[in-house]
Amino acid sequence: MITVKKRDGRKEPFVAEKIVVSAIKSGATLEVARTIAHGIEQGATDGISTREVKNRVLAMLKAKNPEWERNWMVFDTAVKKRSE
Repeated sequence: MITVKKRDGRKEPFVAEKIVVSAIKSGATLEVARTIAHGIEQGATDGISTREVKNRVLAMLKAKNPEWERNWMVFDTAVKKRSE
């Protein structure tokens, strides 16, 4: 089982569906969202940080459609109050 290291240091199981949901909220189609989540899962190592997951997802979103990456960033800034 792959775990993800959260910002506060906690570890939790990797859940690909979280990536799917976030990618869809950014504008990606279900097919693209699942492809991204699968790619991240296949390349993840145990203890991967949420920051690294986010960076990989953003790169994949940008490659498919730069607007989807911008949508993710706007959501992170406006709703989650994150700037990085």
